[in-house]
Amino acid sequence: MNGGVAPPPPAPSPSPPSHRRLPDFLQSVNLKYVKLGYHYLITHLLTLLLLPLMAVIILEAGRTDPDDLLQLWVHLQYNLVSVLVLSAVLVFGATVYVLTRPRPVYLVDFACYKPPDHLKVRFEEFLHHSKLCGFSDDALEFQRKILERSGLSEETYVPEAMHLIPPEPTMANARAEAESVMFGALDNLFKSTGVKPKDIGILVVNCSLFNPTPSLSAMIVNKYKLRGNIRSFNLGGMGCSAGVIAVDLARDMLQVHRNTYAVVVSTENITQNWYFGNRKSMLIPNCLFRVGGAAVLLSNRGADRRRAKYCLKHVVRTHKGADQKAFSCVYQEQDSEGKTGVSLSKDLMAIAGGALKTNITTLGPLVLPISEQLLFFATLVAKKTFNAKIKPYIPDFKLAFEHFCIHAGGRAVIDELEKNLQLEPVHVEASRMTLHRFGNTSSSSIWYELAYMEAKGRVRRGHRIWQIAFGSGFKCNSAVWQALRNVRPSPESPWEDCIDRYPVELVDGFATNNSQQ
Repeated sequence: MNGGVAPPPPAPSPSPPSHRRLPDFLQSVNLKYVKLGYHYLITHLLTLLLLPLMAVIILEAGRTDPDDLLQLWVHLQYNLVSVLVLSAVLVFGATVYVLTRPRPVYLVDFACYKPPDHLKVRFEEFLHHSKLCGFSDDALEFQRKILERSGLSEETYVPEAMHLIPPEPTMANARAEAESVMFGALDNLFKSTGVKPKDIGILVVNCSLFNPTPSLSAMIVNKYKLRGNIRSFNLGGMGCSAGVIAVDLARDMLQVHRNTYAVVVSTENITQNWYFGNRKSMLIPNCLFRVGGAAVLLSNRGADRRRAKYCLKHVVRTHKGADQKAFSCVYQEQDSEGKTGVSLSKDLMAIAGGALKTNITTLGPLVLPISEQLLFFATLVAKKTFNAKIKPYIPDFKLAFEHFCIHAGGRAVIDELEKNLQLEPVHVEASRMTLHRFGNTSSSSIWYELAYMEAKGRVRRGHRIWQIAFGSGFKCNSAVWQALRNVRPSPESPWEDCIDRYPVELVDGFATNNSQQ
């Protein structure tokens, strides 16, 4: 809940335009991040080049005449030392290859939590409850304008405790929210995959602002009676990009532990993190964040490839926390009245743009076709070498990916990414519709977006999906998946009962009466 949010453009207390838009990526590119991307690329290529070499050797051996093989054997009988050395080298090389090659990580399936209808909140109800909670008239008007231009519909969900008058943000209610979200998603995941909880060897849970004792991961172990030697992790305070971080951690664990399953649970908790003060920079999360969560089943078992939906290709993580402005741009603190909330800096959009630029500069060499890389690298070298006044070539990422899952942090973030990455409306459709239907569900929003694409029947075999998320710290993280088959939506898809109504046309954040399939 504490990352990846952008104030909608018409906020009553406007900041200078430079603070409210992503910076133009054409202005500067840091060469060291290009080098880092090529380092990742070369690391993967060295492993891949061994495969065709081994294939050529086997093919040539198969074509060799038996008499030649007999003569070779007779010759080798008199060169025992050479045979032993060659054998040792081959065994050593094969051992190194087997031990160092990355094991494929498959996404078997995932499930997103859909709250019950009685938790839906209409704008008038939201503002009425806010008024009863003692917000000032100025704060109420501010929230009204944010809601109207946020891109959210009146079908998003807030937790049970926030529907009560007065609200009851107790520990018990916060635990109840966490349990309903996590267990709801996990129940659907186990049902759709047929995997037994006892088969899970790795568990990673991320929730930024609610970290009780025992931990959320321990709550899951207790609920499903997971085995005693499970490797469990609980990530806290890492913002809206923590879902990708959790996937990265699970991938690393799957490289070490063979023949097992990993479950990633991404969620956020609203009950104890609602802001009841009047500082405008801390009121925006109240208007955007909503109940949601997702559970993802990963596997390194070769037998699961046949039924898996996706294969994880790359994860690229960028952390700008060394810079003080980036570190404090999304900051949990108390206001002058001692009321706790998450404050959003006016520099948030510029900082997010810088983190994104770094991330995609590193990601580019891993995913872009060679033609785009050559154009990008040539203009970059010309600029750095000759100090030429030319803008670096920004590659066309539409050639690298068929689908984009941009974290639904806010309407302004989606608008600016669409513009700066030169995307078409269809590429950001999943993000806009997820924000409209479910609001900002924090780290799980990228899974609601992928579920939207599946529900629309758009994900085909070989398609590449780019998930990108922002979080406090400040972080920008990317995950790249490739579809292993024509993907059908899961039986318990959160879009099951409403996908025919989407996409809706949004004008200034409002949905019109016209929709299209």
